[in-house]
Amino acid sequence: MSLSPQQVADDASVLQSMGYKQELSRTMRPFSNFAISFSIICILSGGINSLSQAISGVGGAAIGIGWLVGSAISLVFALGMAQIGSAFPTAGGLYHWSSILGGRGWGWLTAWLNLLGLVTVLGAINVGTFYFFIGAFGTSLGWEPTFATQAAFVIGITAVQALVNHVGIKLTAFLTDISGYLIFATAIGLTVSLLAYAPSFDFARLFTFKNYSGDAGGGVWPATQSMWMLFGLGLLLPIYTITGFDASAHTAEETVGASSAVPKGIVTSVLYSSLFGYLMLCAFVIAIPDMDKAAASGGGVFFGTMDAVLPAGLKAVLYWAITASQFLCGLATVTSASRMVFAFARDGGLPASNALKTVHATLKSPVAAIWTACTIAVLFTLYTPAYTTIVSVTVIFIFISYGMPIALGGLAYGSTWTKMGPWDMGPVFRLVALLVTLSAALILFLGVQPPNDAALKITLAFLALTAVVWFGFERRRFKGPPVSSMKAK
Repeated sequence: MSLSPQQVADDASVLQSMGYKQELSRTMRPFSNFAISFSIICILSGGINSLSQAISGVGGAAIGIGWLVGSAISLVFALGMAQIGSAFPTAGGLYHWSSILGGRGWGWLTAWLNLLGLVTVLGAINVGTFYFFIGAFGTSLGWEPTFATQAAFVIGITAVQALVNHVGIKLTAFLTDISGYLIFATAIGLTVSLLAYAPSFDFARLFTFKNYSGDAGGGVWPATQSMWMLFGLGLLLPIYTITGFDASAHTAEETVGASSAVPKGIVTSVLYSSLFGYLMLCAFVIAIPDMDKAAASGGGVFFGTMDAVLPAGLKAVLYWAITASQFLCGLATVTSASRMVFAFARDGGLPASNALKTVHATLKSPVAAIWTACTIAVLFTLYTPAYTTIVSVTVIFIFISYGMPIALGGLAYGSTWTKMGPWDMGPVFRLVALLVTLSAALILFLGVQPPNDAALKITLAFLALTAVVWFGFERRRFKGPPVSSMKAK
C-alpha cells in the first residue's frame, strides 16, 4: 500500500473529528501496524521463556490442548478490540475507548491499568531476554544469573530500545517489519529442526495429562491434586505470550488507513501467533526425549531439550535468532507503551503531562514519553526481579485493561454507541463482550495463585492507591479526552 497523500489527509481528518490534531508522523503501512503487534506478542519470547509454566503443570497436554484454549481467550479479546479500534482509531487506544463508551472515570482507570500493564510487559520481556541469554550463552561468557548482572543487562538493552524509538517511527517501523519476518523464519526453523532431530514421534503426549506439580515439576507450581487447577495455571503461558496486540491501536495515529489497518493488525497478529506458536511448541513437546526428566528440570526444560537433540552449530544459530527476536519484541513494546504515555499525558492524565505530551519537532517522536516508560519499566524489574511474578502482574493488568472498554462497549452497543467503523461484527459483539468479561475474571483468579501470590498484593495495593488518587484528586481535576463528537449517533 502506497502512502497516498489523500489517505494521510483523510486519516488526519478522522483524528481531528475526535478532537486531536495530527502531531505524530503518519508513515506506517498496514503491514507495519500488524508487525508491531506480532513483534510484541513474539512467540519466541513468552512462548519459550514461560514454557515451564505449562510443561511443569500437566505435561504435554498443556501445549496440545492448553495452547489452543489460551489462544482462543486472547482471540476473543482481539475481536472485541478490533471492533472498537476500527470506530475510534487513536493513540490512546483502550483509554480513549473507555472514556467514550463509559465516561471519563472508566477511561482514567483503564489508562492506569493499561499503562501499568504495558510497562510491566516491557520489564517481563527484557527480564525474560536476560534469562534466555544466560541460558544460551552464559556459560561461554562466564556470566552468572545474579541480580546485579540482570539489572545491568536489563538497563542496557532497555536504553538501546529507547534510543531507537527516540530516533523516530521510521526506524522503529523498519526494525519491527524485520522482526515480523525474523519471528516467522526462526519459528519455522526451530519447528523443522526439532522435528528433524526428534528421537521419536509420540504425538499422544500432546494430549496426555500428568500431574507434575511440586518436586515432579521442578517446583514451578506447589504440589496439588487438582488437575483442573494445574491446567488453568498452564494457560498463563499462551495468555501471557499472546498479549500486547493493543500496539496496533496505540500506533493508529501513525498508520495510514487506520480504521481498517488497526483491526486487521490486531486480529491477524493473534491468529498468526497462535498458529505458528502452536506448531513450534508442539514440535518441542514431541522432541523432548523424556517428559518426566524435562518436567523435573523446571525452568531448564527448554535448554535441556535443545542440548539433548540439536547439533551445536544449528543450536547456536537458533539461539542468536531468538535473542534478536526477543530484543526487537522489547523494542516494539517501548513504542506501544510510550504512545500510551503520550496519549494519556495529552489529556492531562499524568504528573508532568505538559512535558510528557511533547513531540520532538524534527523527529516527530514523543521523546519524554519514551524515556519515562523505559525508566519505570526498569525500576519495576529492580523492585520485583522475579520473572514469574512480573509475568503474573503483567497478565492481570493488561487483560483487565483490555476487558474494560470491551465490556463497556457491550453495554453501550446499539444505544449510546451506534457509529461503527469498517470492522463491524454486528450484534455478535455483545456475545464477545460477555466472553471477554468472563475471561478477564478467570485471568485475575489464575494470576494470583501460589507461588505468584505476591501479584495479589501488588494488584490490591495498586487498586487501593488508584482509588485514593481518583476520589481524592483526579475526579475533580481530570477532564478526560474529547469525546462529545464521538458519541454522536
